[in-house]
Amino acid sequence: MRKLFLRLLLVPLAISTVFLSLTGRRAVGQDLQGPKQDMKDAGHDATDAARKTGRATEKTTKKGVHKSAKAVNKGSRKVERKTEPQP
Repeated sequence: MRKLFLRLLLVPLAISTVFLSLTGRRAVGQDLQGPKQDMKDAGHDATDAARKTGRATEKTTKKGVHKSAKAVNKGSRKVERKTEPQP
C-alpha cells in the first residue's frame, strides 16, 4: 500500500517537474534560439572582447610611454645641471 502511494505521488510530481522546467526555459527564450543566432552571439562576444583588449592595451601603452618620457626628461635635467658652467 505504501509503495503504491509513493508511486502515485512521485510519478505525477516528476512529470510536472519536467514539464515546468521545459516550459520555463521556453518562456525565457533559451530553447527558441537556433544555432545561427548562437553563432552571431559568439561573433559579437568575440568582437567586444577584442575591443576591450585593444583599449586596455592602448591605455597601458600610453601610461608606459608617458612614464618613460618623464624619466628621460628627469635624466636630461640632471645632466644639464651637471654640465652647466660654474660661475
